[in-house]
Amino acid sequence: MVKKNNKYVGAIVFVLALVLLNVLAQQFYTRFDFTKEKRYTLTQKTKDNLAKTDHDIVITVFLDGEIPAAFKRLRNATKDLLNDYKAYSKANIKIVFEDPLKGLPVGEQDTVINSLARIGIKPMAVNIKNDAGLTQKIIFPMALVEYNGKQTPINLLQKTGGAASDYEENITSSVQNLEYQFTSAIKRLRSGSNPRIGFTEGHGEPSNLYLYDAITSLSQQHYVGRVDLKLITKEGLDSLKVLIIAKPQTPLSEMEKYKINYFVMKGGRLVWAIDQVGAELDSLQRRGQEMTFNRQLNIDDMLFEYGARINYNLIADVNCASIPIATGAPGQQAQIDLAPWVFYPVLLPDTSSSLTRNIDGIRSQFASTVDTIGVPNVSKRVVLYTSPYNKVFETPRMLSLQMLNEQPKQEEYTSSPKAVGVLLEGQFKSVFLNRPIPAGITENYNVPAQSVPTKMMVIGDGDVFENQVSSNDGSPFPLGFDRYTQQNYGNKALLLNIADYFTDDNNLIALRNKEIKVRLLDKAKLRTEKTKWQLINAVAPILLLICFAIFQHYYRKHKYAK
Repeated sequence: MVKKNNKYVGAIVFVLALVLLNVLAQQFYTRFDFTKEKRYTLTQKTKDNLAKTDHDIVITVFLDGEIPAAFKRLRNATKDLLNDYKAYSKANIKIVFEDPLKGLPVGEQDTVINSLARIGIKPMAVNIKNDAGLTQKIIFPMALVEYNGKQTPINLLQKTGGAASDYEENITSSVQNLEYQFTSAIKRLRSGSNPRIGFTEGHGEPSNLYLYDAITSLSQQHYVGRVDLKLITKEGLDSLKVLIIAKPQTPLSEMEKYKINYFVMKGGRLVWAIDQVGAELDSLQRRGQEMTFNRQLNIDDMLFEYGARINYNLIADVNCASIPIATGAPGQQAQIDLAPWVFYPVLLPDTSSSLTRNIDGIRSQFASTVDTIGVPNVSKRVVLYTSPYNKVFETPRMLSLQMLNEQPKQEEYTSSPKAVGVLLEGQFKSVFLNRPIPAGITENYNVPAQSVPTKMMVIGDGDVFENQVSSNDGSPFPLGFDRYTQQNYGNKALLLNIADYFTDDNNLIALRNKEIKVRLLDKAKLRTEKTKWQLINAVAPILLLICFAIFQHYYRKHKYAK
């Protein structure tokens, strides 16, 4: 009787222990992440952000249904991440995965696609390889986050420009950026602030057509517009968070420089994308040769005081983009071929910086080197380099398309990498300290001698944020996409990273430092050994089962024969 009672007591204790364990699991969440790169562990910044949410969040992920294997990996990574968000959030998070085109006839799909596009959910056509060839499918690598009556779309696939066939190479970097994308979106919705970003105009800067994709891409998270420094007031400058000075071609007046200096002193973030040397491929192609000239933009003294100098030179780099050239014998129809143009260097990002981590090379045009100046209270970091195979030409200089026929000599193009993009952070000295207020300033700006802590980016290329335009219908291409080579560069990612880094004082862009290594199968080996491994997977379990049955039979026979 005692043994029987002990058995019941043990069972009751076991059941109670299970109940208690489940209650504790509901109250306290934890997981054990044994991966080397801690891919399943949220950063403290994300946890702090989720702890501040006080309204329910609805996250709808449109990446579902029958999708390619690479996108299944992106979907599963998104699902794992959002489950962690749900566990750490102070508020309730509802997660929905759906295929918006599932079950719809072809005639109704366009209506759904258009309605989703109006809220920023854009489709993508991908080519799926199978044994029968290629099939095309429309998918939505997007998510929609809703919080307190506001919503914002999220692009789960970070590099959607260029050919759709190379999407598999982008999945890994997209998985690495998922936490940053969702955390920054929730923070933005919770704070309710959309910082203002302005592109200058009035000095021959690129038109809205050539800045179309830059403005459109930034507008998804910020208020973006053009700024005329001659007309903008102190109140207008105070409302700006970031000012981008992209490729001015005429000198800035002292009044405009005074307003820029005030903007920096009050803590505004400034981006310089400057062409110190005047050179354009269009005129070079028309004439065959062109004399480059040094632009006098009246900004050298400002940059010097802030801690940088854009030199009057041109970089030639073997690691470069290609340009179209007409070829063919005289009297025959000309053909368009592509040839590498050393004056279009592809800049290499500093992979150790969160600002330029996980982005592709940057396509530049007639770029110049950037030097740093030793000024107090300002840190300098080079984030964009040339390759080691470069040569610097002093200007003015005659350029000719005949240089395309010249093979770069290794001994002339072997050098140390040159700086082209520099990040400055700290407290900058006022350029107008102990100087009179320029004519034309009618408001009281009250400029201090030194700025509050702020940030500045100096790039020795004015075309870095320009998109190309179709010669057929005049439509703009995505920023960073080369319509000649069909290659997508990292220009858009650089712009978005700068905007995020300059507008977010909590430095959420540091979440991009998470690196996930994916151990992919060898596709070539998989194709050649597909049948062998299918047979092994189908036959081996059956053989193991038969062997176990034979062993069990003889073991029982041997045991009970005794």
